[in-house]
Amino acid sequence: MTKVLHIVASPRGDASQSTKLAEAYLNAATEADPSLSVDTLELWKEDLPEFDGDKAAAKMTFFGVGDMGATQQTAWDQVVEIASRFTDADVYVISVPMWNGGIPYKLKQYIDIITQPGLLFGFDPEAGYSGLLEGKKAVVFYTSGVWAPGADKRYGSDFHSEYLGWWLDFVGVKDIRKLRFQPSLLTADPEGDQKAAVKNAIDLARDIA
Repeated sequence: MTKVLHIVASPRGDASQSTKLAEAYLNAATEADPSLSVDTLELWKEDLPEFDGDKAAAKMTFFGVGDMGATQQTAWDQVVEIASRFTDADVYVISVPMWNGGIPYKLKQYIDIITQPGLLFGFDPEAGYSGLLEGKKAVVFYTSGVWAPGADKRYGSDFHSEYLGWWLDFVGVKDIRKLRFQPSLLTADPEGDQKAAVKNAIDLARDIA
C-alpha cells in the first residue's frame, strides 16, 4: 500500500485553486490505484507548535551544542511526533499558493518544525548535509494570481517554487513532479484556464499511474 500525504497550504478551502488541482489529481490517482492511502494534512486546521527556544536547543545538541535535558527532550519528542506523520508517507502531494513571492507562513512553520537532524537530514563536517528521505516522491501544485514563469519583475519574483524545490531536494526527495496554474487571475480566460489546469492534473495522475 502506498501512503500519500496531501499537504494543504492554503486556508481558502473550496476557493483555493491549488487545492482544487491537488484534489483532482488525487481523485484520478485513487481511481487508477484504489490501494492508495491518502492522509490530508490541512495546515491551517492543525495546532502547530512554535519552534521555540527549547526546540532550537534540542536541535543544537545534535551538533554538539548543549545537553538534552528533560525540557529539551519533551520539546524534541513533540517535533518527532509531528515529523513522523511526514516521514511515514511514500508520496507527498503539496498544494501551495504563492504568497508575496514565497510560500504561506503556515507551510514554512511546518517545514521548520520537521526539518531536523536525524529525522529529515544528516550532517557530516566533511561531507556536509545529506537528505534522509530516499525513495520518496513528490507532486507539487503551484498557483499564483499574477506571477507567471518568465514574467517581468514588476509582476513579482519566484521564491515559491524555487524554495520548495530546494527544500525537497535538501531532505532527499529527488523524484519531483510539478504542475503550475500561474497566473490564475491575470489571464483572458480564468475559467477556461482553470478547467485546463484541472485536466492537466488529472492527466498527470494517469501518466504517473
